[in-house]
Amino acid sequence: MRGGAGAPTSPPDVARPTAAPPPLALAPANEPAVPSDAELLAAHVAGDPNAFTTLVHRHQHRLWAVALRMMRNPHDAADALQDAYLAAFRRADGFRGEAQVSTWLHRIVVNACLDRLRKQQRQQAEQPLPADPDRTAELVAESVPDPVEQQELRDDLAAALARLNDDQRVALVLVDVEGYPVEEAAAILGVPAGTVKSRCARGRARLALLLRGRREDG
Repeated sequence: MRGGAGAPTSPPDVARPTAAPPPLALAPANEPAVPSDAELLAAHVAGDPNAFTTLVHRHQHRLWAVALRMMRNPHDAADALQDAYLAAFRRADGFRGEAQVSTWLHRIVVNACLDRLRKQQRQQAEQPLPADPDRTAELVAESVPDPVEQQELRDDLAAALARLNDDQRVALVLVDVEGYPVEEAAAILGVPAGTVKSRCARGRARLALLLRGRREDG
């Protein structure tokens, strides 16, 4: 029958599940989202007075470690790092997102250190570059438990690193000292990964010869 007096005026009830659906996973209202590096840099460019400081604080330990390894003493490392921060602050609007922000920052720090080292070379004529402490395990076949011998080894490595050219030295600092993957070191230096591998290989071979000579002389 159609339209009879007994026809229902609303659809019949649909069977409902007996169990309630799980609650939605919501972030706590009192925990704001943490901005990414790219968002902080964009906020700085847009005029946020605190964004750049927050960004630098996020990466300052590794940036400082790289500067200190390259410059060897805290005073020169601090000067180079300030040069880098100022350059990054002023050039932030030129960041195009072709690399990670952290890689971009590290590249600026490395370049600032190299600029200062070259300036020192010009000022000191043919004096050797400042040396770097190193922890390149491949160069030491035996373990040295004695603290005095450990320090002597570090001094030998530092003196040997000082005799490498800039390219080999920076590659070893990033890969062997600071532990960056070759691909990330390549991005920081703006060169192919194969170039970093080649510089590291040549630098390690040169260091091995220099260390062998120092031990024989000793």
